[in-house]
Amino acid sequence: MARSPQRHTDEPGLDIADSPRGTGPGRKRERLIRHLTVAVLSITLTWIFWSTRPNWVPEMRLWKAVGDASFVLLVASLTLGPLARLVPAVRPWMRWRRQLGIWFALTSSVHGVLVLNGWAEWSLRRFLGYEFVPQLGREARMEPGFGLANLIGIVALILALILAATSSDRALRRLGRPAWTWLHRLSQTILILALLHGGYFLFIHFTASFHKVPPGADWFRIPFLATGLGVVALQGMAFARTVRPGSGAAN
Repeated sequence: MARSPQRHTDEPGLDIADSPRGTGPGRKRERLIRHLTVAVLSITLTWIFWSTRPNWVPEMRLWKAVGDASFVLLVASLTLGPLARLVPAVRPWMRWRRQLGIWFALTSSVHGVLVLNGWAEWSLRRFLGYEFVPQLGREARMEPGFGLANLIGIVALILALILAATSSDRALRRLGRPAWTWLHRLSQTILILALLHGGYFLFIHFTASFHKVPPGADWFRIPFLATGLGVVALQGMAFARTVRPGSGAAN
């Protein structure tokens, strides 16, 4: 007789559906408390990143702080699923994944708007890395990877907003669990895009080859790389546990 899959630990995405019993005022209050808690966490993370880069230009300092805070929320959301499979004691924390995913999308949106307004000035050409060069008398693409990195970030943001918009029990019921689960597997794509987007700006863009004086090395480079690759490794370990004979994934 086949064993039923473990709910709450098999969902792949940024969200996790609450129990069908969770429709009363008490459960709604719990959700609100989780949203407020993650909102405070988002603000705290932004403040930490802001306060640790005092020498940066204020505008860049702000959008970087918000962007890095959103990455931490993404990592936290994607860590809970595989960690709960490996450590059963973590399973009660799975209920926080929905709020972490939604606030990741919200903070990513703020990061995107700050970049579009402050750097690109709502110009597509500036967003793609073109600037007017007085010596040439025309626009030129100063940093070839800049526009591509920004496009990668926009695609990740669009996917994140799609997942946030469907992070509800109503969306789960309307789409059906198979379609909803397939959709939320896009979270893995978001992680890869976020690593490419953030990795470019942390390791490539602000270097000695930059046509302006680059700021000092960002302290978040190694933690960014370690946490991103750590999530991938954790997911691999959880997958190995799933397919290992006797794990109960299939019988």
